[in-house]
Amino acid sequence: MSLAAGCPRCPTPVARIGEDGAWSCPDHGVVRPLWRPEEASYDGFVAHLERADGFPTYLPWPLSPGWQITDFAVVADDRGATASLTCVSGPSELDGPVDVLVIAEEAGVGLGARCAGTTGDDPGTELGDGPASARLRIGSQTVSLWPISTSGETGEWDRSVVVGEAAGRWLWLVLRPASAMLLLHDGWQLRDVSALGMALVELPFGGPRAAW
Repeated sequence: MSLAAGCPRCPTPVARIGEDGAWSCPDHGVVRPLWRPEEASYDGFVAHLERADGFPTYLPWPLSPGWQITDFAVVADDRGATASLTCVSGPSELDGPVDVLVIAEEAGVGLGARCAGTTGDDPGTELGDGPASARLRIGSQTVSLWPISTSGETGEWDRSVVVGEAAGRWLWLVLRPASAMLLLHDGWQLRDVSALGMALVELPFGGPRAAW
């Protein structure tokens, strides 16, 4: 399955320009393109991991019963990847249907901020102020996460956003609805599935994509 190219900072399609074939967004200029499938599937995920070429792709692990992978994307060109995104969706007792987006990115990419609905390309200066609101594990590493305010942004009450740092990159979690933040607890784990191999066949794909 092919992946369509777009801008990492906005939904606008991108086009190749110039002799070097750079990708350009009408609003953001030359960008490293974001590659996203029309729908989530096993074949599309294999293509995603090939294009990511070892850049971490994180999923909550293990997926709870009834949850499935509904979206994924990677920001990459022939120089390599700089960001990845996954979205898992499923039911919860308190909140009904829930979407959890996980974004890992290098500084300045802007994909996490786009999904969070915040201004700027990176978390604000308030990151790290006060105690962490959640912690999770990636392998043997404990990652602390701090809340990012969406006050004054569009749809400010429809999501919760937390950000931390993992392996020298920003790690964003965007949860919808906002009350789904209560799902995060110290037992949460993320797994980098970039080298999972044949076990990917057992992952559930499908369902409507979350808006971002």
